[in-house]
Amino acid sequence: MSELNDNDLVAKALEGETEAFGELVRRYQRPVYGLIVRMVRNAAIAEEIAQEVFIKAYGRLESFDRRRRFSSWLFKVAHNATIDHLRKRRVPTVPLESPPEEGAQLADVLAGPEREEPEQIAVRGELAVALERAMEVLRPEHREVLLLRFRHGLSYGEMAAVMALPLGTIKTHLHRARKALARGLEGSDWAPEDNEE
Repeated sequence: MSELNDNDLVAKALEGETEAFGELVRRYQRPVYGLIVRMVRNAAIAEEIAQEVFIKAYGRLESFDRRRRFSSWLFKVAHNATIDHLRKRRVPTVPLESPPEEGAQLADVLAGPEREEPEQIAVRGELAVALERAMEVLRPEHREVLLLRFRHGLSYGEMAAVMALPLGTIKTHLHRARKALARGLEGSDWAPEDNEE
């Protein structure tokens, strides 16, 4: 099953082959969980929501349009489930001074060359911690657009579909998220240089 593309796996799952959907779960469980945990900031809750996402996705698999990317459709299901959760339980933001939640680092996002010098690894780790702290204080929709764009590589159009927002709103969220992230990095050694003269 691992050699099949997502659309072929969806077709087989719709024919009743549960192993095909299991392969889709294996492919996307980490990205879906990663998106959710960065939105809700709680590992246990993120696991519950991720399980709910895959149950919903399996139940709604026939609504997937095979002309689109499966990952975008699945991220939309994850987005909706997470937003529903956030609406029910207003999740507080975390102060910038707080250490990042254990296991919730951005280091995996900042992949570098195969072989790095120890100093480069340390610098990348410090940057990851600074980014994680800055991301913790962002509004959930701002965290989400940054993750969808830069971690999952979605286009603006795909992000608009996932978040069910107009393209202009996505661009505005991304612009504001970048500015807020830069402000969050101001107190660290990683603050972007001010290019205004």
